[in-house]
Amino acid sequence: MVALLLAAAGAAFAQFGSGFRGDGNFAAIRPPALRTDRAFSFCRLMYTSVRREPSGGGWRTDYPYGEINLLIRLSELTKTPVSFEGARDPIHYVVRMTDAALFECPFTMASDVGTIGLSPAEAEQLRLYLLKGGFLWADDFWGTRAWEQWTRELAKVLPPTEYPIEDVPLGDPIFSGQFVVSRVPQITNIGFWRRTRGRETSERGDDSREAHFRAIRDDHGRIMVVMTHNTDVADSWEREGEDPGFFYQFSPNGYALGIDVLLHAMTH
Repeated sequence: MVALLLAAAGAAFAQFGSGFRGDGNFAAIRPPALRTDRAFSFCRLMYTSVRREPSGGGWRTDYPYGEINLLIRLSELTKTPVSFEGARDPIHYVVRMTDAALFECPFTMASDVGTIGLSPAEAEQLRLYLLKGGFLWADDFWGTRAWEQWTRELAKVLPPTEYPIEDVPLGDPIFSGQFVVSRVPQITNIGFWRRTRGRETSERGDDSREAHFRAIRDDHGRIMVVMTHNTDVADSWEREGEDPGFFYQFSPNGYALGIDVLLHAMTH
């Protein structure tokens, strides 16, 4: 299966090359209040940033080609139905936590969450979404200060006394839905990778040496939230067509983890 992933994504690199990302100017695509198409869709959470992180872009970090590329690979490497506009544009959305349309999203993702600030209304609705069966992946936040900011805001949604954060062991089913993930990959943003010539993967030095995969479960053991800390998994999707060195170092492992998480979110 790893060979299949390499072959499919390698062909994509050869096909799209450095022009795959487009010009970077994209309006947020809001989901409809009630969807009639029940195929899988990707929703990115729109939020307010209350602090800054180096190389961060708030809720727009890794948007939109992180989700576009992941959905393309999901449609190629699994039998999951994915809706497309035209020949090659998978449908994806941006949603506010206070939107009723949040409940039309089977899967949500938020990047650069070390900058997030949640209002009481946002925290209340996100909590309801997660407890009713929703799924959130928080990615691309590095070091102690970002972790503290994220967990302080997340505690407004899911108090840690009721819903503790755990480190997910590699033997958990989430790591073997289709690909066997044997380690949590530490993936850098492409700018950092170029500056360090691929020799360093810890963007915050000693404060981010170890990549973590953490989760929060509901009362029945279902994972509601996953957190990939000290790694930028979505950059391995977003930047897959920009540099073959970056692609081969990070994208196969990033896609393996991404597809496993999506399949787990859809089946649990």
